[in-house]
Amino acid sequence: MELRIAGTVNDSIVDGPGIRFTVFVQGCPHNCKGCHNPQTHDFSGGTLTTTEELLDKIKSNPLLDGVTFSGGEPFCQAEALSELGKEIKKLGLNIVTYTGYTFEQLYNDRKKNHWQELLEVTDVLIDGPFILEQKDWEIKFRGSSNQRYIDCQKSLAEGIAIETEP
Repeated sequence: MELRIAGTVNDSIVDGPGIRFTVFVQGCPHNCKGCHNPQTHDFSGGTLTTTEELLDKIKSNPLLDGVTFSGGEPFCQAEALSELGKEIKKLGLNIVTYTGYTFEQLYNDRKKNHWQELLEVTDVLIDGPFILEQKDWEIKFRGSSNQRYIDCQKSLAEGIAIETEP
């Protein structure tokens, strides 16, 4: 399946716990002031790739602990990422998904745009828009203090956001 991406990082240690393969998707509706990746906002930017090509790159790195979906906004390409995520899970890797939406927004609208499927393959959801006035260099894997580090599977089971520690 086709996916529009801004790029990838093969050995990230800043996009979640352990050594990660990070996929930066292209396209974001949030336009957060002070965004770390403003070049990912344009939905027609970036390059096209396939989930198969990305999976081959992931499989070629035996050091990975997991894969991170970042952006851009991953939930704007939820169908392709959920398909990729299912294959990643078969490899025994965990998935962190960053989103400018809140868990509550995604959960309440999970029936649209394949959001449910992407939530189902996500182990950790880092949610909420980046808020420049709440920027915090001290919190792990997040840019602003409003963003939460959520156990996505427990949250789906309980129907409420359940935060966990990185």
